[in-house]
Amino acid sequence: METIIEYFNQIPSSHRSALLVGGLTFFSLLETGIPKYKSDYNRWKHAGINLFFTLTTILVNFILAFLLLEGSAWAVNNHFGILQWLPNMPIWLYMITGLLLLDLIGAYLVHWAEHKVKWMWRFHLIHHTDQQVDTTSANRHHPGESVFRFVFTAGGAILAGADWWIIMMYQSLSVILSQLNHANIRLPEWLDKGLAWIIVTPGMHRVHHHYMLPYTDANYGNIFAIWDRLFGTFMWLPHEKIRFGIDTHMEVQEHNHLPTLLKIPFMKYRHPTGSKFEN
Repeated sequence: METIIEYFNQIPSSHRSALLVGGLTFFSLLETGIPKYKSDYNRWKHAGINLFFTLTTILVNFILAFLLLEGSAWAVNNHFGILQWLPNMPIWLYMITGLLLLDLIGAYLVHWAEHKVKWMWRFHLIHHTDQQVDTTSANRHHPGESVFRFVFTAGGAILAGADWWIIMMYQSLSVILSQLNHANIRLPEWLDKGLAWIIVTPGMHRVHHHYMLPYTDANYGNIFAIWDRLFGTFMWLPHEKIRFGIDTHMEVQEHNHLPTLLKIPFMKYRHPTGSKFEN
């Protein structure tokens, strides 16, 4: 266990980059071999747009990384946060508790807020405009969203009182699981539904990318499926009924045109069918 802690305390940037690139490559190959949905869309153009947003996300995370590092150090040194207030426990239990807390505070709750707070949703809906969800969609986030999401993530890490090695372990797992649950791969239904009791699976997350409410406002989980089931936001929809996208931006020039995607948060707001927003 000490070896694992030491590794994630000092995980090289090259290893994190390898996780990102290796995961994209691996799941892209699976999508070619065992796709869930077969389509004749321009896969390279689609990937190009999503990889642009991946690069902007990486840039934002790199610039703001000090917030996460300093926040973790402050919390641990000042014995602040849930993990710091809990009684001593075996290191393996401490690790699992930390991963669950980071997933709840820094991922699930932030994602839930993005769907409930109008100004956050205006940025987050760029992720939902994708009508060909695949593994490259995992980091399709507007740069504005990347900024405020990172700030919320850092705040979540402080509230959790998480050590740096737990944060790095969580982020490494998050990269792979996000690529998995967005991947256009065909899993046996029994396996997908079985795993969806523990982790967020492709079948579970596809429901979240259905183009209309109430499914858009379901299955917010990032790694662990427990939070959606616990808070009543879990939903299931047969894959043949799922249509990707968001009902307010279904035109090609709005979901497959980079300059427009960058401008959408600042354009006149459109109400989704069954919108939760008054204005």
